[in-house]
Amino acid sequence: MTRALLIVDVQNDFTEGGALGVDGGAAVASGISALLANAGDRYAAVFASRDWHDATGDNGGHFATDGAPDFVSTWPVHCVAGTAGADYHPDLDASRVTTHIRKGQGEPAYSAFQGTTDDGSTLRDALAEHGVTELDVAGIATDYCVRASVLDALDDGLAVTVIEDLVAGVADESSRAALEEMASRGARLGTSDSVLRG
Repeated sequence: MTRALLIVDVQNDFTEGGALGVDGGAAVASGISALLANAGDRYAAVFASRDWHDATGDNGGHFATDGAPDFVSTWPVHCVAGTAGADYHPDLDASRVTTHIRKGQGEPAYSAFQGTTDDGSTLRDALAEHGVTELDVAGIATDYCVRASVLDALDDGLAVTVIEDLVAGVADESSRAALEEMASRGARLGTSDSVLRG
């Protein structure tokens, strides 16, 4: 069994003070760095996704450019390619990331599986290349991009663990519902301590 870590969208715009900042986002960033410092050798690879939206246009209706966002399918401008908001949060040790994934380039994209690596491969291809069968998932936001990424990983037959203390969501109720849905679909809900224990 080959195990990898997927870090979902730990970016400045999704952490406190960002365009779509969630409470606990900075703590997730530092917590993931601590996990990698203490248990990074448990992972054959570390994948990290980022929203990487076009600066012009509405990115396929993802940005609310003609009215107020509904915060369900339309959003304020965020994570524009090449801006500080699209950068990884400074408390995330990105030097430990082996594969970077950009998603949403001109279109809505929630799952990391909708993105591409620097060489144009899909996350699915990259996971297969590394022989990954087990995937731990951490990041932002529990109720949107983490959820979508986990469900796609499960659909691909991967054994998935959501690291509950290393995710942060937009809202408590929808985050709880997302965790319940992921568990009902077969994801394990674990903690960073359980990862450290092996």
